Amino acid sequence: MTRDFQQIVVCALLVIGVASPAAAQVDLSGMWAPIFHEDQVERIPGPDVGDYAGLPINDAMRMRADSWDASLLTLPEHQCKPHPSTYGFRGVGNLRITTQVDDKTQAIIKLHTHIQWQEQRRDIWMDGRPHPPDYAAHTWQGFSTGTWEGNVLVVKTTHLKAGWIRRNGLLITDQATMTERFIRHGNYLTHIYVIEDPNYLTEPLIKTNGFQLTPNPNMQPYPCYPTVEVPREKGEVPHHLPGENPFLGEFAKKHNLPQNGVRGGAETALPEFMSGSGTRDPGPANRNATARTSNTGSRTPDPGPRDNEVHSLHVQGNVWLLHSAGVNAAVQIGDEGVLVVDTMTTGLGEKVVAEIKKLAGDKPIRWIVNTQVDSDHTGGNAKVAEAGESIIAGNFAGQAGQASANFAKVLTHENVEARLVKVQPALPQQALPTDTFFTDEFEIHFNGEAVQFIHVPNGHSDGDVMVFFRKSDVLVAGDVFNTNTFPVIDMEEGGSINGIVKSLNQILDITVPEDKQEGGTYVIPGHGRLTDEADVVEYRDMMTIIRDRVQNAIDKGMTLEQVKAARLVRDYEGRYGAARGAATADGFVEAAYRSLKK
Repeated sequence: MTRDFQQIVVCALLVIGVASPAAAQVDLSGMWAPIFHEDQVERIPGPDVGDYAGLPINDAMRMRADSWDASLLTLPEHQCKPHPSTYGFRGVGNLRITTQVDDKTQAIIKLHTHIQWQEQRRDIWMDGRPHPPDYAAHTWQGFSTGTWEGNVLVVKTTHLKAGWIRRNGLLITDQATMTERFIRHGNYLTHIYVIEDPNYLTEPLIKTNGFQLTPNPNMQPYPCYPTVEVPREKGEVPHHLPGENPFLGEFAKKHNLPQNGVRGGAETALPEFMSGSGTRDPGPANRNATARTSNTGSRTPDPGPRDNEVHSLHVQGNVWLLHSAGVNAAVQIGDEGVLVVDTMTTGLGEKVVAEIKKLAGDKPIRWIVNTQVDSDHTGGNAKVAEAGESIIAGNFAGQAGQASANFAKVLTHENVEARLVKVQPALPQQALPTDTFFTDEFEIHFNGEAVQFIHVPNGHSDGDVMVFFRKSDVLVAGDVFNTNTFPVIDMEEGGSINGIVKSLNQILDITVPEDKQEGGTYVIPGHGRLTDEADVVEYRDMMTIIRDRVQNAIDKGMTLEQVKAARLVRDYEGRYGAARGAATADGFVEAAYRSLKK
């Protein structure tokens, strides 16, 4: 937090009359009606397209907002989304605050907030519990913890889904965090929130909202079911290509404002900006953001613990996520034993086995499934297979050899096997597939549920496999989906950007959210955090938009170097550009260009 920002917050608190830190905690519970005298036009009818004035956004966010098309909201997968907690308190609908108290100590365990529009439900934990690990799932409301500073409730929120700060395409990424202050003055409640996003905001965004205590205790339910509003081709994502949004100038023209005054940036919030004396220097934060999204591809490290250990997280049903330094695997555990999806790197093989034993006890490892050939997904095959046991009998025992029962079976698509047997130096026999399939799907019934192995060709490669645990309702997606970086498109092994887009849409055919586009089917990506359908939609939209931009550039006759120079992915570079390798902005654009050109 910068010194200037601290001074702004202190001044704001003084203006609204915050009591001294020695004051007692106050009761925030009750039904509160929103007061709309502040920012009424933005909060009720909604902002105009192209109105970014007064917001500390950078060029990346500006480009993304320029491409936004309101028709996006007609897609079923974009319907029924509640306001995220980064915007919900600015929307319509009464706010109800209730408390959960420990009966023995009378200490508040949590505050629960419920906003009527789209039933925005949120828990603010007051019992000192830590925030979840970085690889845990994100939600619309995030994970919030609260503490009292005198009579001011201070709330810190992480684990947010990608959301919005203004309903005209101004979005924030899932790396944003929020700090709030709730202050009660008799029958009035002041809410101050501060959003920070390293990818799209050059400095903290500060907003305030007001509420008045109301005697009306009613809170209507808000059922919502997505439906097809506009027939479209499968996978179509409405958006505007760069420089082709015809509506961006309407707001400035309607209000007779200079165009640069409505395009956003921290300087547009300063009084001297309109006089012409305001600086357009982006400041350190924006300069850092510009550097982070440059074509060098430098960015913050991938999220997740860097202790070289394997961590586990129960997803749901029989399935656990295994995670280490951004790389994921999964295990299904039941009465019949253990099925392992991917085995991480060679150096982590023994630690994968140790974590499985911690979760499964003496249950044998029966199956290993490789979603692809890369060593960060198959490197631990030998160690994990050695820790397992197969059930082999009859003629098969003679064919496979007497020692084969001492190892787990290894299953994958035949295209993956063809490459694994050619790896040099040669892999030990127990690391190689014992079972393959060549069709679009293969399935078994294991641990009381159907398990489907789905071949998704020509995305990351020509041999990628997704694994769907039907009863547990968990899909392991492999490297066709990656929440850390742009996807790696291995063209030498049959990968393509069209295949990536098709694979992501195939994931969306499988996933079904539980409520308000959240929960339900969980998706474990090859790298990154646990996700659900809404997270896949965010990634699918990005891939589709970038694919269309690159295809449009090819249709215009632009060379690869011209496309790179145009920085057609700069609105996503800061969030998804890898520091090195094929998933840097340039590396990804080159693979997309060549696959489309081919």
